[in-house]
Amino acid sequence: MDKEKDDFLKSLPDKYSKAPYHRFLGLTPDCFDIESGCIHFDMRSEFVGNMDYEILHGGVIASIIDIEGAFILALDGAWRTKTMISSTPRRLKGGTIDMRIDYLRPGKGKHFVASGTVLRHGNKVAVVRSELRDEHDELIAVGTGTYLIG
Repeated sequence: MDKEKDDFLKSLPDKYSKAPYHRFLGLTPDCFDIESGCIHFDMRSEFVGNMDYEILHGGVIASIIDIEGAFILALDGAWRTKTMISSTPRRLKGGTIDMRIDYLRPGKGKHFVASGTVLRHGNKVAVVRSELRDEHDELIAVGTGTYLIG
């Protein structure tokens, strides 16, 4: 089962990188661990929200946290279907129902990593907690997203 799992997870980067918004943001899947997959991206001038301090715009941070939540659910749902843990495919059906972001520090830096974990995976709704960190492992923001699945 481990080889099948590894092969399956290795096939996901290509699928993930085809989303136009992900390409625009320059997101790169960094880890395809089912329980804590992560994505990373580099700072660009288009992402600056405060020109004086060159920090990430809050909207970029919120987008990344939302995308990370959906990414974790895609990993979780795809693997459940692939291994027949679930008899029916669990996929994002309607996207994000609700999301809360706590901005903890200014988004300073050149490289950022988002990671997340599934808190609850029900029949129709899933909840994910995501984090955004800089290259020094400083916690920039955390978020909790609720997603419609089916």
